Amino acid sequence: MADDPQVAGLISAFEVRITRVHVHPSLLMDGHESRIDPGKWQPLIMNFQKLYGVSNTEIVPSRLAEIAEDKYRMPDVDRARLAG
Repeated sequence: MADDPQVAGLISAFEVRITRVHVHPSLLMDGHESRIDPGKWQPLIMNFQKLYGVSNTEIVPSRLAEIAEDKYRMPDVDRARLAG
């Protein structure tokens, strides 16, 4: 698309890394200091300019939720916590 003068310079790709997140304690999963409870968090999601909610019902259990977070977390997360 870069060779199309109508869109040249209009498309960008970038990567971001979130280094800090502030979460209200009422949204945390019971017994965890760094996990958000999806049942307590009801985000609005915009899809094609329409807002959708998230159901209270879990459709498929998450296998990832069974693993301790530090086992799959990238090492830079701990470095960012130490730097903050």
